Amino acid sequence: MTQLTLTYQNEDDKAYGLAGMALSAVALNSSDLIAEISIEGDDDGHLVTFSHSYYFCGSPSISPKATWENTLRNFQVTSAMTLANLYARSMVRMGTTVPDELLETLHQAIVREGCESCSLEEDEAESIYNKMLGYSRRIFGNRRLYPSISLFAGAISRRRRLSGREIEEELQRLQLL
Repeated sequence: MTQLTLTYQNEDDKAYGLAGMALSAVALNSSDLIAEISIEGDDDGHLVTFSHSYYFCGSPSISPKATWENTLRNFQVTSAMTLANLYARSMVRMGTTVPDELLETLHQAIVREGCESCSLEEDEAESIYNKMLGYSRRIFGNRRLYPSISLFAGAISRRRRLSGREIEEELQRLQLL
């Protein structure tokens, strides 16, 4: 039996991880944050290229509250994408539950990141983690979606690279939107 890890085991595993991440961002109405996904990665090895709006860091003409809300939104979306990566790879691709030790590793990392990047209290970061975890469990617990998610992962493998617009088109075609 193949063991799920935080590293990708092969290209198929990577395609399912990307499918999960893209699906979660779209489901959170945050597809605008993804410029592109690529099975091969960019020059730095990143499989997801975020749009300029993701990296928005504020301006003197924008309130600190709006800047913080943008940072918080990005944290929520990337937390959901990370969890969805594991859920798609484990539940859809391998037909197993996500190993508890991997969930605990992500749990600790997500809570720590929420405290550091968003100045959240631990209980606030915990609440966001639990919300995104529940969200992933609902999406990837729906076995009726598995054939479409598998087709989406296949499209990622075949096409190699999809823009944010192409992700939405593909998900609409598969009736996942």
